[in-house]
Amino acid sequence: MAAAMYPPPPPYCRLYKDYLQNAKSEPEPPMLALVATTPLEDQGVRQLYPKGPNIDFKKELRSLNRELQLHILELADVLVERPSQYARQVEEMSLIFKNLHHLLNSLHPHQARATLIHILELQIQRRKDALEDIKSYVIGETAPT
Repeated sequence: MAAAMYPPPPPYCRLYKDYLQNAKSEPEPPMLALVATTPLEDQGVRQLYPKGPNIDFKKELRSLNRELQLHILELADVLVERPSQYARQVEEMSLIFKNLHHLLNSLHPHQARATLIHILELQIQRRKDALEDIKSYVIGETAPT
């Protein structure tokens, strides 16, 4: 049985079949979905950090992290002294994890914006450096020897 030398082209290639005859026949790029975090209350989860647009993320993440550490220590104590009551402790830890996860997810747009700014600044710097290299090369060629 003979095997194909190359795999078949991906299915999206069919979208460009008329591109050589008509360059405007290419499909529109997909719309980027803005990911909006659903409020915790809509998910049936109690929110442990303050509501509102002016949340101090660093402070709240630290607070939730400290609370989680405390609950982990308490869980160890409960497992030793009262093993039948561990479920309540695990539920509380799960609530803290869900709040931490939600708070971190709400930082994604800020992170994406900062990453994009950083990439654009690097591109600008590279172009400035390339322009300086070209200028120094041109000046070096035209200088009398």
